[in-house]
Amino acid sequence: MGEFDDRWSNIHQDLLNEITKGFYSYDNYIRLPLICKQWNLKLPKIPDGNKVPWLVLSMGSAATESFEEEAHALEEEVRAPEDEGIFDTRSLEEKGIYHLMLPNMQDNRMCGSCHGWLIIVMVYEGTIRMLNPFTKVHLDLPPVSTLPNIININGDECTMYCGDKIITRNTIFMHEIQILKAIINSAPNNDDDSNFIAVVIYGSLLELAFYMPNENRWIRFPTKDLDDVHDVIFFEEKIFAVDGNGQLYEFDTRTKSGPVGGKHEATPPPSNGMYNCYYLIGGDNGSLLMLVRGAKDRYCMKNYKWLGETVKFDIYELKKNEKTWSRIDSLGNYILLIGLNSSVQILPSNSLNCKGNQIYLREVCFEDTTPSYEIVIFDLEDGSFQTFLTEVNFFCHPIWILP
Repeated sequence: MGEFDDRWSNIHQDLLNEITKGFYSYDNYIRLPLICKQWNLKLPKIPDGNKVPWLVLSMGSAATESFEEEAHALEEEVRAPEDEGIFDTRSLEEKGIYHLMLPNMQDNRMCGSCHGWLIIVMVYEGTIRMLNPFTKVHLDLPPVSTLPNIININGDECTMYCGDKIITRNTIFMHEIQILKAIINSAPNNDDDSNFIAVVIYGSLLELAFYMPNENRWIRFPTKDLDDVHDVIFFEEKIFAVDGNGQLYEFDTRTKSGPVGGKHEATPPPSNGMYNCYYLIGGDNGSLLMLVRGAKDRYCMKNYKWLGETVKFDIYELKKNEKTWSRIDSLGNYILLIGLNSSVQILPSNSLNCKGNQIYLREVCFEDTTPSYEIVIFDLEDGSFQTFLTEVNFFCHPIWILP
C-alpha cells in the first residue's frame, strides 16, 4: 500500500497537469490538493486548465435567505455578522450555491473582475483593492484620491474637477461613484507582484486613467476629448475603448511611458434609433466584437446614465487590419459574458449546463426610477430573453468571474 501511495505522490508534473484539465469547476478542483502533501505543493491554487464562469453575488444575510429559498439547492447555510457581507459564488454548471466569507464587504463596491481577481473600492477608506476570492490574497492599487480629477480631500469633503468646473462632494459618496469599471491586463504571480497594467473608467465624465508598475497614482490617458467611455478592454497587447457614440479607440501598451494611441480609423456602427450601451470583446480569431445593447429608456443615478430594460442586441465584428464594422447574427458556439467584468467570449464545455450563441448580461433595471439588478440571458438563435434573481436585493453589483 505504501508503494502505491508513493507512486501517486511522486507522479510526474506533466501527468498531474493533464489530470487537472478534467476538472471544469473550481469547487471540484480544490479537492485535488487534499490527496497528498506533494500534490498540495505542486498544484497551483487556481487551475490553469478549463475555465467555468462563476457569478459572484454580494448580499447581506437577509438577501441570502431570500436567495436560498429561490434556489432550493443549498450545500450549507451561512449566517454573517451585521458588519460582514456574504459573497455567494455560483457556478453556471451547478445548482448549488457556494459561500465564501469575505469580511467587511458590506457597503463596498465591486467595479471589476479580471483573471480570477475582483477589483473592489473600499468606500470608507477610498482604497482600490484587488482580491482573489478563492485564495484570499489581495493587493492594493493607488487609491481613489490619486485619480486625475481629484484636487484635495479634507475630512468629509472632496474637491474635484467636473469638466471645467470645480465642485465639492461628500468624501464617502465620491469614493462610491468615482470608478465605473476597472480592468487589469494580467494576473499577479504572487503577493508582491505588481508587473501589470490597470485601467479605470472614472469620474462623472467617464474618462480613462491607467496605472503602471511602480507608479503611486492614476495617470490620465493622453488623448484629448476622450470621455463618455462605455467600455474598455485589453486585447492582444493593446487597450481598446468605446465611447457613447460607438467610436473605437486604440492604444499600444508596449511603451514604457504608458499607453499611446487615439481614435481608430473604423467609423462607428449605424445608429439603431435607441438609447445604447456599448461593450467590447476580444475574439478568439483575433477579431474585435462590439455588442450594442439597445433600450427605449434611460435614467440618471449617482452621476451615471443607466439604460432601462433591454429590448435588443446588435453585434458587430471588426476583423484584423480592417476599417469597417460588419454586423453578425450569430456567435456560433460561443457565449459572451458582459458586465462590470472584463467582457469575455467563452466556449461552453461538455460539463456546462448551457449552450452557445447566448449573451449573459448583468443588467440594471428601473421601476419608477428605483434601480435593481438582475441577470439576463439572451438567446441569439430564437431572440428570447430569460431573467433570473429578480427578487434578490444586492448591496453591490453582481459580477462574473473566471477562476
